[in-house]
Amino acid sequence: MTINEQQEAIVEEFAFFPDWMEKYEYIIQLGKELPLIEEQYKIDDNLIRGCQSRVWLHPDYRDGKIWFTADSDALITKGLISMVIKVLSGYSPKEIVEADVHFIDDIGLRSHLSPTRSNGLLSMLKQMKNYALAFHLQDVKKETT
Repeated sequence: MTINEQQEAIVEEFAFFPDWMEKYEYIIQLGKELPLIEEQYKIDDNLIRGCQSRVWLHPDYRDGKIWFTADSDALITKGLISMVIKVLSGYSPKEIVEADVHFIDDIGLRSHLSPTRSNGLLSMLKQMKNYALAFHLQDVKKETT
């Protein structure tokens, strides 16, 4: 499944819920199902800056793909990071860097979050892309040496 197909799957899932209270409940449920980051990675270096809540994000780069794990001290935030991980985890750094992440707007999420939560969600996405860019540049450097 491609990144765009992952996004379309989320858009379809959200279309099943008639109102935003049910969508929030679903986001919380996604957060409860998120495989948690190992305790050793819940360190300050893995905290995402710009989030109202505490969010830890750890990238594991193996076999040419990045696998993300995360945790948060807030249920909604945990659900938000879970959705972004579902879309971007398991892909090459190049695919992640080049991805147009549009599901957030497609499901109307940005307009239903507080400004601080919306900024936090964008910070999560930005951090994931930054990790991907760093791994991509590392790969390019290996190829040229």
